[in-house]
Amino acid sequence: MAVAFGRVLRGIGLEVPVGATLTFAQALGCVGLASRTGVYWTGRATLVNRPEDIAGFDRAFAVFWERRPGSDDVVELPPEEVIIALDVPGGDEPVGPEGEVGVDAPVVTLRWSAREILRHRDFAVYTPAEFVEARRLMSDLRLASAQRPSRRRKRSRAHRGTPDLRRTVRRSMRAGGEPVERAFLSTGTRSRRLVLLLDVSGSMEPYARAFVRFLHAAIVSRSRVEAFALGTRLTRVTRELMSRDPDAAVRAAAARVADWSGGTRLGEGVRRFNDDWGIRGLARGAVVVIFSDGWDRGEPEVLAEQMARLARVAYRIVWVNPLKASPGYAPLAQGMAAALPYVDEFVEGHSLAALEELARVISQ
Repeated sequence: MAVAFGRVLRGIGLEVPVGATLTFAQALGCVGLASRTGVYWTGRATLVNRPEDIAGFDRAFAVFWERRPGSDDVVELPPEEVIIALDVPGGDEPVGPEGEVGVDAPVVTLRWSAREILRHRDFAVYTPAEFVEARRLMSDLRLASAQRPSRRRKRSRAHRGTPDLRRTVRRSMRAGGEPVERAFLSTGTRSRRLVLLLDVSGSMEPYARAFVRFLHAAIVSRSRVEAFALGTRLTRVTRELMSRDPDAAVRAAAARVADWSGGTRLGEGVRRFNDDWGIRGLARGAVVVIFSDGWDRGEPEVLAEQMARLARVAYRIVWVNPLKASPGYAPLAQGMAAALPYVDEFVEGHSLAALEELARVISQ
């Protein structure tokens, strides 16, 4: 009915884009059709863009929804019988002898995107076929890192900053040695290092496969990325995930991690990272992303102490918890509660859309 009403409005000259029709249909699903006032204001808020279109909308609404005859304009109603065909690959349709659809009523074809549905679906309920499609979508992710000031200076078009004596002298040769046109330098920027720590314990099994794909996409799309697996021990998997073949990279990383789907000691793992890698320079000024649900078998005091150490050297700490999207979620797990005071960004990670938002957070 939303699609048909949009066609009526276009027939009398109103500009109704497809996106507005979809918004109207979603709003009707929330408001319902029982109230005339609710339907009217839902349509007017989503389908009318200009004040001069209100009169035409009112006439079309009266004819379409209330079946009252129009006055000045001729409002052409859609036929009573409409066949709605979903554009689904492999769908069965009644076909006539010459290959035409065997129906007399007009056919309205509605296209839908399985990719859009897949973006918002929880990784934990993916089917094997959906994981194959998700891997292709995740390979398109491109991560842009946060920037930091560099010691190198670059040429500036602005007439301010540090004077560029070499270019200024070179340009002065064109004016008889007079520095008529001065050149300047500005501070350059450099990408910050990105460090990814993935919890591979048994509680993270429904999401670990998707997160490994995200780690691989991050490593192959940019430089200065380090990846580690956190379980009962800390394992560096950067080299294994450097392969351009996603399947080969994931297999190599899984073979490298001996405690996959085992227990987890987040505090001990972060301590090992700080002692062997982070404090020595790997995490200094870096964006550190931890993928974990916060369930920890170790002492929460140890995790809190190590997170405080990491926060003192890292530029930002982002914690990705796939359980955050659950209704009524609260960070009550002892590991999550201990780490949260030292986290700069606490985000979801249960779907492709959540990982796209994570990529945006990392680039800030």
